[in-house]
Amino acid sequence: MNTDKFREECGVVAIHNHLEAEKLAYLGLHALQHRGQESAGIVSSDGVVLHQHKAMGLVADIFSESVLAKLRGIHAIGHTRYSTAGDSALLNAQPIMVQSSKGMVALAHNGNLVNANEIRRKLEMQGSIFQTSSDTEVMVHLLALSREKTLPEAMADALRRVEGAFSLVMVTPTHIFAARDPRGFRPLAMGRIPPALGHKETTVFASETCAFDLIGAEYVREVKPGEMVVVGPDGISSRFYAPALAQSSCIFEHVYFSRPDSMVFGRPVHQSREELGRQLARETPVDADIVVPVPDSGVTAAMGYSIESGIPFKFGLIRNHYIGRTFIEPRQSVRDFGVKLKLNPVRAVLEGKRVILIDDSLVRGTTSRKLVRMVRSAGAKEVHMRISCPPTISPCFYGVDTPTKNQLIAAVKSIEEIREFLEADSLSYLSLEGLKKSCGEGEKTKYCTACYTGNYPTRLVDVEEILPVGALK
Repeated sequence: MNTDKFREECGVVAIHNHLEAEKLAYLGLHALQHRGQESAGIVSSDGVVLHQHKAMGLVADIFSESVLAKLRGIHAIGHTRYSTAGDSALLNAQPIMVQSSKGMVALAHNGNLVNANEIRRKLEMQGSIFQTSSDTEVMVHLLALSREKTLPEAMADALRRVEGAFSLVMVTPTHIFAARDPRGFRPLAMGRIPPALGHKETTVFASETCAFDLIGAEYVREVKPGEMVVVGPDGISSRFYAPALAQSSCIFEHVYFSRPDSMVFGRPVHQSREELGRQLARETPVDADIVVPVPDSGVTAAMGYSIESGIPFKFGLIRNHYIGRTFIEPRQSVRDFGVKLKLNPVRAVLEGKRVILIDDSLVRGTTSRKLVRMVRSAGAKEVHMRISCPPTISPCFYGVDTPTKNQLIAAVKSIEEIREFLEADSLSYLSLEGLKKSCGEGEKTKYCTACYTGNYPTRLVDVEEILPVGALK
């Protein structure tokens, strides 16, 4: 079903030095399931060799007790995926494990390498044979081919050769590596599990801190842009493989991707989302009776809007969380069936009311149009759409599966034209400055807002590989 949302990118987790590392990796992936529902994988180490299991589907369906028993180890990395580069296929599921001159390694990454195809062509001309169409495999080849003698030096060498967005984790029989790109596009947090019950201290990494809560880990800090952290028998070491560049952390992590109970880029997501709603109320007030969120991602912003405006917050749309992966669509066409399957209006809440409908984003507009119709058909007198981010006018090349430019409704229509398409009584977006302010942009934090401005922080390499011809016109 087309949810008319940006697709979450990927989630990674890594565990060093725990007697049940594979189970902690599984739990961590379970907490990060929202970042990718296509495939998942875990590679564990028993201290000598690596063991792997990956499959298409959801984390809970892939990793049974019997599967986890075969992955028993003291170190592990895990990955849950939604394809942003490479086809949707088991071949591209991560982590990618190889035996190389540097030993056995497995690597998983969240993001998108904008020069992956350029590097891939050069490597293939030199004789490299690729097994997948994932840009992550480029990293593995660069690592294996590096002339540096030690694995940390080879890893640093490989990282310097790629450009784009990446937060990655790697496991060897004895070590865990974690690194972020020099601009810090994607989040990667470091945590610890204190010694207990015979366990020594465990070091963990994850895309979001909500994974730490589930496994009993304490948040320590963010892995810094351009930093590579190595955890092994001798403890934790850190080095900057490249100087940090102008920070460009993805602001959409705060708008939509991350769970509200996570700390991302050193800031609570819930705090940002509530402030997005408050700022939206300040900028775009409307005389109405109730504030209704589009669940689940619009809830926190709607709470903020309600608090700031003084207009009551009501759950006027109820989400069905148990749709499953398949459903039987009726032969007789039911209007807006896909949206009705997921959301249902509460007539007793909406009937006769002037409704402010809050959502976190508006991409193609097709789902929003159906929601406006749904709320109106439940008896609402007026429907005012409010979006807690600016109009999305440009695709992302940094690990988000966005439509092409001509499929983004704000790139081809004015706000008034979008309002007419949605059949809403009014439509307003949050301003770019309001967005940055709400997410705490300042001296310490700078965000990438390319999807709202079209100003990209990297060279646009391989754009023609990512987009259909003419998509940027």
